[in-house]
Amino acid sequence: MTIKFYEDNEYIRSGITLKDPTKPEENNMALHCCQDPEAILKNRQALADTLQTDLQHIVCANQTHSANVHKVTREDFGRGATSANDAIKDTDALYTFEKDVTLCTFTADCVPVTFYEPTSGLIGVIHSGWQGTVKEISSHVMEQLISKEKIDPRHLNVHLGSALSQEKFEVDEDVYFKFKALGYANDFMYFNEQTNKYHIDNQLTVKKQFELAGVPSHQITIDTSCTFIEDFGFSYRQNREDGRHLTFLQRK
Repeated sequence: MTIKFYEDNEYIRSGITLKDPTKPEENNMALHCCQDPEAILKNRQALADTLQTDLQHIVCANQTHSANVHKVTREDFGRGATSANDAIKDTDALYTFEKDVTLCTFTADCVPVTFYEPTSGLIGVIHSGWQGTVKEISSHVMEQLISKEKIDPRHLNVHLGSALSQEKFEVDEDVYFKFKALGYANDFMYFNEQTNKYHIDNQLTVKKQFELAGVPSHQITIDTSCTFIEDFGFSYRQNREDGRHLTFLQRK
């Protein structure tokens, strides 16, 4: 199994699967964009074996670039793990306090977010493409964690995984104005006069959303490798038929 591990400590294990030409469908992990679902299931089983867990302890969502959040309970274990039909519907953020569970999110340029708070046992994942970012999905997650779950944001640890770099994330005015309307993303955008395009750093915008919610900057880490540039990256912008990374967060 080709994986980049982000963290492995007494509380959690997290990381991202990588594109690998030697694996079935180049190690694509997504059932919603594949040629052979059986190949994807083999890849997922290999991941489960590597993480020493059961596929039925993995939870996936049907991501729709929404700002919707779902609290995972034990009744959700296994949803989306072997079929897209029973994945948690219309959701781009998952969190739980349950043990022995692996939360997953799928990306190919979008920002995958993992977060945890060791005292409470909280873990969570977020899929924040540019649409999710301008809908402020990370801010919505934080609002729910603070108001409903009584989580102190000062104790949260956040990681932003490999995504499309600012260099490669070039957009027209319509997207630029959506980011500008946030009121805090201006420092993360620039205009390229040669191409007449705007370039946006989606990762730093997401990081700012967590900072505004009270998470200390030094507790937010970023994988700056670009999914468009790196050989191990799945990139929808580069290839509309590309597969998906799976970013996982496992509570031990």
